[in-house]
Amino acid sequence: MIYEALFLLLKRLDPEFTHEWGMRVIALAGKWPLHPVLRRTTAPSPSQRVNALGLSFGSPVGLAAGFDKNAKAVRGIFALGFDHVEVGTITALPQQGNPKPRLFRLPDDQALINRMGFNNDGARVVAARLRALRAKGGTLPIIGVNIGKSRATAITHATSDYVTSAKLLAPVADYLVVNVSSPNTPGLRGLQHEKELTPLLSAVKAAAGNTPVLVKIAPDLEAKAIASVCKLVMELDLAGVVATNTTISREGLTASPQDVARLGEGGLSGAPLRGRSREVLGLVRQILPREVCVISVGGVFDGADVAERLDAGATLVQAYTGFVYRGPLFAAKVTTELQAATA
Repeated sequence: MIYEALFLLLKRLDPEFTHEWGMRVIALAGKWPLHPVLRRTTAPSPSQRVNALGLSFGSPVGLAAGFDKNAKAVRGIFALGFDHVEVGTITALPQQGNPKPRLFRLPDDQALINRMGFNNDGARVVAARLRALRAKGGTLPIIGVNIGKSRATAITHATSDYVTSAKLLAPVADYLVVNVSSPNTPGLRGLQHEKELTPLLSAVKAAAGNTPVLVKIAPDLEAKAIASVCKLVMELDLAGVVATNTTISREGLTASPQDVARLGEGGLSGAPLRGRSREVLGLVRQILPREVCVISVGGVFDGADVAERLDAGATLVQAYTGFVYRGPLFAAKVTTELQAATA
């Protein structure tokens, strides 16, 4: 298939360059007449439908935040078989992100390291883009919007920054995710502490109105801190938790420590995160009842991974790095494998 061939070629090039061109190819997949043709071959079985967040998801398999940062390829992502996509991270102010290079492959580990730094067009522009997308009509995936703090905004003013984004994006989002767990914005992870997180989440929930609000946590949190966040989710009556973001750990990699050190700082994603992501899912479900949505992310590569997360209590499952390594038909392959695993 032409998309497979293109992606094989792109994988040989610089990771961020590859991503940018891959996004263009995916955006084309959302255009007529490719979209209906592709969707007929990638759509999951109706038996995989999931009801959560007051919404009906065509399958539990979605694309995690960080891939479509600016909501430019939503229809194409849907055409490739994802039934929900979390766009972003979006900040109140547009920003270029960290200096390049900032995205790196670890192919022997099936992993990525990124220190992108929330590069995006800003909440106002993305909100207008999503509004125009919805106005065009047609079938769309469930669209979540992941919001973060603008780098130019001081931590002491983080709440107002998030609220600005929430007010702009909630009307065009099916759900919002408050990202306080990226390792690539200075001071951001400190917002996961209860003292800072309580007023932040309360304000975002108020600004979001009827749009469900979830919070995304880091895999590097200790069990006590994870429990604290989950209890806060229940106290504030939030919609749920996304577990997890990328990790700052470099444990268990087959790549040499010297090679990894040369790549520098950033969040690690992919297969090495699989075990910790499962652990965090278990810790979260010890606190949160089944009616609270838990989206499991981290090290998801195939249908067996998805089935395992669902069995462990995940409501929905998202992937990113698995999509990068397995190619454009990743979602269709995974839902087919999930169907076989649960037959």
